[in-house]
Amino acid sequence: MKLLHTSDWHLGKMLYGKKRYDEFEQFLEWLAALLRREDVDALVVAGDIFDTTTPSNRALELFYRFLGGVGRSGCRHVVITAGNHDSPSLINAPKELLRHLNIHVVGSITDDPGDEVLVLCNVMNEPEAIVCAVPYLRDRDVRTSEEGESADRKTSKTLEGIRAHYAEVIARAEDTRARFAKRIPVIAMGHLFAAGGVTVDGDGVRELYVGSLGHVRGDVFPTGIDYAALGHLHVPQTVGGMESRRYSGSPIPMGFGEAAQVKSVVIVDFDTPVPVIQKIQVPRFQEIAQVRGDWKAISRRLQELDAAGTPVWVEIIFDGTDVAGKLLEKVDAAVKDTAVTVLSVKDLRRTAAMLSAMNGAESLEELTEEDIFRRCLAANSVADEYTEGLLETFREALVGLHALDVNAE
Repeated sequence: MKLLHTSDWHLGKMLYGKKRYDEFEQFLEWLAALLRREDVDALVVAGDIFDTTTPSNRALELFYRFLGGVGRSGCRHVVITAGNHDSPSLINAPKELLRHLNIHVVGSITDDPGDEVLVLCNVMNEPEAIVCAVPYLRDRDVRTSEEGESADRKTSKTLEGIRAHYAEVIARAEDTRARFAKRIPVIAMGHLFAAGGVTVDGDGVRELYVGSLGHVRGDVFPTGIDYAALGHLHVPQTVGGMESRRYSGSPIPMGFGEAAQVKSVVIVDFDTPVPVIQKIQVPRFQEIAQVRGDWKAISRRLQELDAAGTPVWVEIIFDGTDVAGKLLEKVDAAVKDTAVTVLSVKDLRRTAAMLSAMNGAESLEELTEEDIFRRCLAANSVADEYTEGLLETFREALVGLHALDVNAE
């Protein structure tokens, strides 16, 4: 049994309004070829298939075209769970049709946790793996509201609900495995923020989570699980130092903060007592770069990128102490007739100066969205008794904004 784990495709994602369909198409073609070359038996995709809950027709076309070709790759099974960017109903809509192609989609939980336990069989109709296909767990899925609850109590109940849901699904999987003559691997899927997880600026991932679902402890996956295929964090990483509990990361950079990352998918071979885990590097289908420094450093780096001869999209961040007068004009002149396309220019010194004029020596980089909201509350003399409730509502609204319309960069 050989499995390929990936997540966080974010089909339809744009960079400062720049469409990226060519990148997504090339990635999916590369992935289909990898499934054939590595003779993969099962593909699991742990959430955030699309970048918004209302993906474009082009994004949907890419997705279904890929699924239609998976069968020709020799891959026998596909298991897809929804992430926080996905529409549960959209993911679930073709469930019955896709099931006939051995493609299983789980957009949301049901009243029966057993619906998330999938037994995958080989060509002889013998069980070869059990997948706990747990989708992104929304606050309303795992917690009942009570009047007068504190924020801490809501968080505690949500985390308890997540743990209880995984315990129930995994118990069902263990019971199912016990009925078979031989021990077969159990794979748990999840789209969540594990404690200690690493993010980067600009990756579209926020530590704030509706209901504070973030920072779920890694021991939510018991020792009986042979592999945990996780999604949500874009940096490839293990959980708690355990090789068999890991995030595959996003396959292409989702923001300029990810420009320097090596992207990968994970292949897990269960043909040995201890699963053999291998990371496969994903090629870069569109070069992007974040250029930061004073004007001298920026100018030099732009020349280097042009000399490389590969078309590249660039975000420029000017943070020098020198005067950058007419920065946009300088940038335009520097990249004229080159392979460099500048998508964004940020002058941190100018932004900081504007903020300083409003609030002393404070810089914008030192403030979070919540810091700014707190200042708004203070400026409007909001009473302390209302502050925590408003902050909780603001956090939920902020997460909803990033989840539903992260394209608006």
